[in-house]
Amino acid sequence: MESDWETNRKVRLWESTKQANFSIITEFFLVGFSNLGDVQLILFAVFLCLYLIILSGNITIVTVIHLDRSLHTPMYFFLGILSISETCYTFVILPKMLVNLLSLFRTISYNNCAVQMFFFLGFAVTNCLLLGVMGYDRYVAICHPLRYPVLMSWKICVQLAAACAVLGFLFSLTGTLLVFTLPFCGPNKVNHYFCDISPVIRLACAEAYINELVIFIGGVIALMVPMTFICISYGFIVRTILRIPSTEGKRKAFSTCASHLTVVIIHYGCASSVYLRPSAKHSSGKDRLVTVTYTVVTPLLNPMVYSLRNKDVQMAIRKVIGRGGFYPKGLG
Repeated sequence: MESDWETNRKVRLWESTKQANFSIITEFFLVGFSNLGDVQLILFAVFLCLYLIILSGNITIVTVIHLDRSLHTPMYFFLGILSISETCYTFVILPKMLVNLLSLFRTISYNNCAVQMFFFLGFAVTNCLLLGVMGYDRYVAICHPLRYPVLMSWKICVQLAAACAVLGFLFSLTGTLLVFTLPFCGPNKVNHYFCDISPVIRLACAEAYINELVIFIGGVIALMVPMTFICISYGFIVRTILRIPSTEGKRKAFSTCASHLTVVIIHYGCASSVYLRPSAKHSSGKDRLVTVTYTVVTPLLNPMVYSLRNKDVQMAIRKVIGRGGFYPKGLG
């Protein structure tokens, strides 16, 4: 018969071997749109055009807001921060996706996958919180116009923007750690075009129920709290607008909120359908189509709908171009 010492040695050896097997995965394969065959070339052209529009539109908005003093208001300050955040947000995902559409080797290293997830979640949650803060800004501007300079001073605006970023990346750090502290021993095919939480956590070799539950609760907080805040704010806004006696006044007040609501509905609607589910096991390939909406379409809405259709921004763009603001001095 084996001694207790020999039995314990074999148990320790088996556990160390099992742990070694868990660390086999050093890279993931991003399935993406590989099942679409030649259509990938068309998708590459479409996504490349959309990405260039997103970049040029957001850069234009940030530049114009910076150069035109008439846009140095809290509303456009937050709009500029949102444009910067969405530019970084798309940069985390779209370049890699474009490369993969043309490549047979759609791999991403284990560490890069974790980094991509961290920054994607960080900017995504930051955007959600910024949209909530922008709803609060509209509430104060319409419901408490006399107190607006005090309630939305530059100091408060900077603090709100910083709080959105800090909270966003704290959520992101927590979510990423909950995923990548799990062991991964194979398979390594991520059924998505980037390292999102649900498709990656499904590859874990250990029971992830607690991790998924904590991530789900975090998703509820990150999405539903600012969304609820926006709904309450707009309830007060609508009540105030309906009390405005002039039709022109009502129209102008509603027009300042319409674009924000459009972005909010699409962003929160699509994100909620993917992340507000109790288990990653309920995910499907359709998630990729929904995810395209809030990783590509929503960032496109900011410059195209929220900003470039705004009359103040249009006038500012004409003024900046007219005085050669987009060119170095001496070349305009």
